[in-house]
Amino acid sequence: MDDKFIIRGGKPLTGQVEISGAKNAAVAIIPAALLCQEECIIDNLPAISDVSLLVDILRSLGAKVEMQTPSRMRIDASTVSTWQAPFEKVKAMRASYYLMGVLLGRFGQAEVALPGGCEIGMRPMDQHIKGFEAMGATAKRTAEGYYLEATPLSGGEVYLDMASVGATINIMLAAVLAKGNTVIVNAAKEPHVVDLANFLSAMGAKIKGAGTDTIRIRGVERLHGCQYSVIPDQIETGTMMVMAAATAGSVLVTNVIPPHMESISAKLIESGAKIENGEDYIHIIGPERPRAISISTLPYPGFPTDMQQPMTAYLARANGTSVITENIYESRFRYVEELNRMGADIRVAGRVAIVNGVESLRGTSINSWDLRAGAAMIVAGLMAEGETQVRRLRYIDRGYANIEAKLRALGADIVRVPDPDSIGY
Repeated sequence: MDDKFIIRGGKPLTGQVEISGAKNAAVAIIPAALLCQEECIIDNLPAISDVSLLVDILRSLGAKVEMQTPSRMRIDASTVSTWQAPFEKVKAMRASYYLMGVLLGRFGQAEVALPGGCEIGMRPMDQHIKGFEAMGATAKRTAEGYYLEATPLSGGEVYLDMASVGATINIMLAAVLAKGNTVIVNAAKEPHVVDLANFLSAMGAKIKGAGTDTIRIRGVERLHGCQYSVIPDQIETGTMMVMAAATAGSVLVTNVIPPHMESISAKLIESGAKIENGEDYIHIIGPERPRAISISTLPYPGFPTDMQQPMTAYLARANGTSVITENIYESRFRYVEELNRMGADIRVAGRVAIVNGVESLRGTSINSWDLRAGAAMIVAGLMAEGETQVRRLRYIDRGYANIEAKLRALGADIVRVPDPDSIGY
């Protein structure tokens, strides 16, 4: 049985909230620990279902994994001897495809099912396979996924047709133990790409250029254990900022890296919010009613696609008409029908949403269709008049740690209850 949130909106969020570790960094760093045959300790992990699933996958592969605290993990991968990932568990999450690069890099072979995750559009594997083949691997499509083999895995030059985060990370994971030098051209620049590079470097990898569009990797014979702390979550930070703005609240968001938030902060300021940045905090004060703005999602350092849905929900109450252009994924507006059921006036034409702001939303029963759409539903519920029920929380739990407790501490009226109607989803 799934759970649902019951939200009684209209309460400004006030106070202080601490951001958890970055989901998108954690789901790459945890598999990366398999490249090392010594103990690694990873701190500042978010308490989310994707992390729990990765623990199960690593244990299925033979690794010794201990959660020393809810945010601190010890991994000893010296006992891993298989290059075949557990298919059913792999299919439950998108980031499990990083096992391809990890197992190929460590064993020269990998058999991994096609990953699952949120249905937000086409996320093909061709750039990943292109990178592995440039390093001498052969890829065979199987009934479940892919079988990869390289004898040996060697450095190569990879030009990515698009700045794919997943392909950049997967190629990095395979390259750190490959013989020779690997160059990734048109690499993704996102903060979690840099964080993974820093983790691999802490284990002894030789990586230069992470955070630029060209990453150079010199393969090493082996990696050693380390202790590492994951960066704060850029998207959780942005989501909390939007929630504060949407409720005309005043919230101090701590454990953040303000330079990572520049594109989001700029759009919130444009909408009428006031923002003050500190060394590791952001203080945001929301407007009584936001101004309409235009947003186009782009790879980092542009406006992140993962913030498109919460921001659209926020702009549903804007004064004027906002235009949201989704340039990354072609199927990321499914949630709009839920907002319209709450009284929003949003029209979608292909990759563009036209948001005609309304004075208020009204509470009703709505669904989370994916992780970030779930965050948008919470934003809408916090703004709406009356009671909102947000269903299908399993998506939200994939990426937001203890979100209802954090919101209650800021004054939100939100509770989690079982959803008997979820049986059979």
